Amino acid sequence: MNKLFVLSFMLLASMLVLAQKNLTHEVYFDTDKYDVPPTEESRLLLFISSLNEVEIKSIAIFGFCDDVGAPSYNLKLSQQRANAIKTIFSENEISESLITHVDGKGEILLKIVEEKNINKIRGLNRKVEIIVNPNPPILPEKEEAPKVVENKKDVPKQIKGKLNVGDKIVFENILFKTGYATVSQESRKDLESIAKALVERDDIYFTIQGHVCCTQFSRDAVDRKTKKRNLSEARAKYIYEYFAKKGVNKKRMRYMGMRRKFPLGGDPKYDRRVEILITYVGGD
Repeated sequence: MNKLFVLSFMLLASMLVLAQKNLTHEVYFDTDKYDVPPTEESRLLLFISSLNEVEIKSIAIFGFCDDVGAPSYNLKLSQQRANAIKTIFSENEISESLITHVDGKGEILLKIVEEKNINKIRGLNRKVEIIVNPNPPILPEKEEAPKVVENKKDVPKQIKGKLNVGDKIVFENILFKTGYATVSQESRKDLESIAKALVERDDIYFTIQGHVCCTQFSRDAVDRKTKKRNLSEARAKYIYEYFAKKGVNKKRMRYMGMRRKFPLGGDPKYDRRVEILITYVGGD
């Protein structure tokens, strides 16, 4: 029995070490440029997509240059490259609070890379290194701790209750995949309940407002599926079309993207949201 316990503990410990291993990615740049080349941006977006299921602790971004140019110029250029990568992360709904370092390191000496072709060496040195540090997994306890019940509002109940023009109902249980206009699998049941309540409550008209998280200067985020910077509108449209399929009259609805004008604060996942603004109530 003791041997079994020891083996189990060692297995969990080894899994913990592996799970804590940093995830890395490199983005390469053209000579004297800090704009991300299209091919490199596509590679970066694939890397960002792979982080959807990762509980991120921190992200470090380091920019580099080749040895051509003055040290002061290279230091500035490497910082611009690091900043460009940070912008892409924020535009794809990666919270800036997770990014702990955005540093330009200047030039990399030729001798660091084991390669005889000087031009190839310099090409490999014009880069940004990204290091993602995941949170360690939580090991299961022998006794389950009591579950914390989140005090979230019952949206169907709100819809069926007293409403006035100007009221806003936040769909707190409807969470979106990072960078996409589609809802998470666990949100679908709640969304169906909301649609049913709206079909039954046919005396209200409303605007579906879509939101995004983590972008700079209240900008909209990029929809990773279409590559367009209209993710908040795409989310609102997704809900609009879902409600229409479930039987809500389109004449009662409109949709619009709110970009990142109204962040809720707290966990970024709650800013990836939709809400409805009541614009008409029958009898008012």
